[in-house]
Amino acid sequence: MSAQLNQNLLLAVPLAPLAGAIVAGFFGKIVGRRGAHTATILGVLVAFIISAMTLYSVAVDGARFSGTVYEWMTLGSLKMEIGFLIDGLTAMMMVVVTFVSLMVHIYTIGYMEEDPGYQRFFSYISLFTFSMLMLVMSNNMLQLFFGWEAVGLVSYLLIGFWYTKPSAVFANMKAFLVNRVGDFGFILGIGLLVAFGGSLNYAETFAKADELAKLSFPGTDWALLTVACICLFIGAMGKSAQFPLHVWLPDSMEGPTPISALIHAATMVTAGIFMVARMSPLFELSDTALNFVMVIGAITALFMGFLGIIQNDIKRVVAYSTLSQLGYMTVALGASAYSVAVFHLMTHAFFKALLFLGAGSVIIGMHHDQDIRNMGGLWKYMKITWLTSLLGSLALIGTPLFSGFYSKDSIIEAVHASHLPGAGFAYFAVIVGVFVTAFYSFRMFFLVFHGKEHFHHKPFPGEHDHHDDGHGHAHTPHESPAVVWIPLVLLAIPSVVVGLLTIAPMLYGDFFKDAIFVNGHIHHAMGELREEFMHGAEVMQGNEALKMALGAFTSLPFWLALSGVATAYVFYMVAPSIPATLAKVLRPLIIVLENKYFMDWINENILARLARAIGVGLWKGGDAGLIDGLIINGSARTVGGIAGLVRRFQTGYLYWYALVMILGVTGLMTWQLWPYIKPQFNALFGF
Repeated sequence: MSAQLNQNLLLAVPLAPLAGAIVAGFFGKIVGRRGAHTATILGVLVAFIISAMTLYSVAVDGARFSGTVYEWMTLGSLKMEIGFLIDGLTAMMMVVVTFVSLMVHIYTIGYMEEDPGYQRFFSYISLFTFSMLMLVMSNNMLQLFFGWEAVGLVSYLLIGFWYTKPSAVFANMKAFLVNRVGDFGFILGIGLLVAFGGSLNYAETFAKADELAKLSFPGTDWALLTVACICLFIGAMGKSAQFPLHVWLPDSMEGPTPISALIHAATMVTAGIFMVARMSPLFELSDTALNFVMVIGAITALFMGFLGIIQNDIKRVVAYSTLSQLGYMTVALGASAYSVAVFHLMTHAFFKALLFLGAGSVIIGMHHDQDIRNMGGLWKYMKITWLTSLLGSLALIGTPLFSGFYSKDSIIEAVHASHLPGAGFAYFAVIVGVFVTAFYSFRMFFLVFHGKEHFHHKPFPGEHDHHDDGHGHAHTPHESPAVVWIPLVLLAIPSVVVGLLTIAPMLYGDFFKDAIFVNGHIHHAMGELREEFMHGAEVMQGNEALKMALGAFTSLPFWLALSGVATAYVFYMVAPSIPATLAKVLRPLIIVLENKYFMDWINENILARLARAIGVGLWKGGDAGLIDGLIINGSARTVGGIAGLVRRFQTGYLYWYALVMILGVTGLMTWQLWPYIKPQFNALFGF
């Protein structure tokens, strides 16, 4: 144990939110609403303070911790234990998770003020925070899997929080089932590593990586490590919503907005990105797995962005933005730019939480109307929400000097420098995605905050609309209470400056030196980025990050982003007839997008029915027919038949038993004397 990191303090990081969850969940009626939110916020605040102290020690003093906290059981040489691994990657994740969670907890006081499940909601989000912290702090695959499944379970509870609403019940079941598909691959990957590596511990498994790379998957000529890494990534495809296991994430909008922010920004969906980065010593030994990761990420980044263009629900626009940005992170992982991926994970967590909470603030101001076509001109009524949403949108589209620029631009450069077969398609996807992201982001921004005010006579009234009088006039929007907008302001600060302040140590320093491994001799992307970054600094003699931003004003991504913003402005502020005309001309394409590439239809009408048919076949043919019918009932009938036959010889009459005994003795004597009788028998009958 490092002298600079205290084990008891580290234990307090996950246990403090767990304690708050217990208080709010089991004693919510006793402590009341104030007691529930006080206990959970205090628990997350304690976790954040200790996490910030840990990050400082790791970054400044070089502190590290890797050790077992509790040994659960030992099976032969296999140890199952709870332990912590604290390095740059973990410390950064701890701060991101606890800070965003703290903002969401505070925000929830205002957002869920009138909800009857107030205490239950605070218990769930605090338990969610505990689960994610256990995941990122683990030093072994058993604890990783525990946290992995725990965030899945709590997300099920949160997405279906309003359990009387059929769409919420459908959405949480959909999320649960889709994630089980990914988790099946995940546990297979862990099983392969344990079976051939002999350990659940990260360090011990990574130490055997070169040996594992020489092995083949039994019965094939496939590389064992390639199969294991692809299985692990299938788990990440479920948790981090990569195509085709992305279908659950947009439907998770059925949950309350605070949990949408927590799921989409700092927890659950980032778990897959974190896991692949943590497993970088294994992925680096399989170009096939890396190429698979890159192509899946590129498909997600581009095609999920297209879906954001046609969404009218304010939360679903931001949800598809999350899918697209997760695709960007995944592409970076495939390019062996793991540090860039987790750097974008960090910056994205701040501005995406800001955008979701900003959307929630708009929903409050609009009295629970989420249709952006019913809004317009809200900047006059909600100036703080307008400004913070603008900052979040600028960060999302990669505006120079904003946090999203540094991470997003680095991803594009890393993919451009990659030599994997899928790099060409991936580069095209992330470049086109820049325009698409800017277009749908500012389409939403302009329709919500600018233009004509539609909330007086809503063109698309919804079920939550309430009217002040008989003429159908809706309530006038208003700024949210301080407990809602203060978290927006606090999240806006890192959304603007965190990229500028941290890019040098995180991407080109030694912050991740012992957490992420890259084979620079084979995968050159990060090396080329480092040379370009440092060369610019030497030539311009100034702050590297600042010069990088200033130089970006002449780059292709900047002009694509600017074109996206300008196109959105023209389409929706100047000439709204253009998108209406395009919608008619491109109706077949719009139908495909509105049906989300028919992925839900395929899942529900083909895959689900196929799975049901297989299940019914296994049930009737395997369980009822083979196991129950043949093995169990068949064996019983066979024994009964034999018993019935034997029972006929047990008559209970003495003369019958005497006859049987005489026949038996005669038969036995004949069998014993047959060698002597056989010659006379043959002679008598002429044989």
